[in-house]
Amino acid sequence: MFKKILIANRGEIALRIIRACREMGIQSVAVYSEADAESMHVELADEAYCVGPARSIDSYLKIDQIIAAAEVADVDAIHPGYGFLAENSHFNEVCRSSGFEFIGPSPDAMEKLGDKNTARAMAIASDVPVVPGSDGLVETDNEALEAARGIGYPVLIKATAGGGGKGMRVAETEEMLIPALNQARTEAQAAFGNGGVYLERYVGNPRHIEVQVIADNYGNVVHLYERDCSVQRRHQKLIEEAPSPNLPEAQRQQICDAAVRMIRGADYSNAGTVEFIVDENDDFFFIEVNARIQVEHPVSEMITGVDLIKAQISVAANERLKLSQDDVQCKGHSIECRINAENPDKNFQPNPGKITKLYTPGGYGVRFDSHVYGGYNVPPHYDSMIGKLIVYMPTREEAIATMRRALSELKVEGIATTAVFHDRVLQHPEFVEGRHNTKFVEREFMD
Repeated sequence: MFKKILIANRGEIALRIIRACREMGIQSVAVYSEADAESMHVELADEAYCVGPARSIDSYLKIDQIIAAAEVADVDAIHPGYGFLAENSHFNEVCRSSGFEFIGPSPDAMEKLGDKNTARAMAIASDVPVVPGSDGLVETDNEALEAARGIGYPVLIKATAGGGGKGMRVAETEEMLIPALNQARTEAQAAFGNGGVYLERYVGNPRHIEVQVIADNYGNVVHLYERDCSVQRRHQKLIEEAPSPNLPEAQRQQICDAAVRMIRGADYSNAGTVEFIVDENDDFFFIEVNARIQVEHPVSEMITGVDLIKAQISVAANERLKLSQDDVQCKGHSIECRINAENPDKNFQPNPGKITKLYTPGGYGVRFDSHVYGGYNVPPHYDSMIGKLIVYMPTREEAIATMRRALSELKVEGIATTAVFHDRVLQHPEFVEGRHNTKFVEREFMD
């Protein structure tokens, strides 16, 4: 087992990994930007090193600075968390070539699955359903027009690199296709340095369901059931829950089995998430694989009792999985609300600044993963999430009630947060009945 791990990240995920390391008897090393000098992950790590100025491009994305900190600290491995360099196959390779184990999949698996077009082909090879679409990337306007006629309108234009809704457009008619195609290519090139796009049939009102998997280096793969991430705004997730409400048991088994086939076929190890959309007929289609731990991993931990960060570390240390699929039982219901420093009444405008007072919720079944505290200054340079409020109860009805109670206890003064918005969602009949889809927030709350 490793003796010392560097966490190449910040905020709540860095703190989450530090805590897992401490429980495993592993020393932790934090890195931080000048803007994060007073962050809790810096305070609680065994060692901490500044890697540059506030902007992430000058600090958390500086591979040479991260590697230099790892060398000075003499660590055994590097955990990338999520975001920043977590799915950067070059960083993965540099870590390994510098003598540090990378806590994640191999660079080859990461690179292949990071390209959505390649991942789609791998899904087909593993007999995993995909949305009908173009045969690979569309290089010219004529290719796009021909492919769209075969698929049928409306079509979805998707960037092969990146995520988060960038490089994604819907064309409802042939007249709309070429302008939307050019917009998607331009946005993808600017965001990811890769303007490649492909087409898929547009599924209008889907649910977003993803399956958590963990695999070791010996061919063992298990799933930790599925999560529903349909409450989202502009492709950004807001509330996640596990298991998915109103998903027929037959579909649940099929979608989880498909995720395992996908991961096994990709020769993948460590934690990963296989994402799907599910249409109104409960037919499911592969979207992509996230080759890292995800923000919403706690809800999977709560319903299975599996500590995913510890499992990641053990697998990276070349240990076999300590559990089989039969050992993983889905019990109870868990919900996570992402608490962001944003003002939902002003179109979710970011609201960084000093937290003058903070009261965190507690009680039975409540977990709050956060790096902030009273007096902490939320910097404007990074993602606006300041914490994740997670609840676990025997039933979904009880979980909703507990989450509403916990949200009412959460007091953050000095900045605006999304807590009140989450409470509105949790009261909505469509959410309470589990009938919501990815268009729910925009349809019901974005007037």
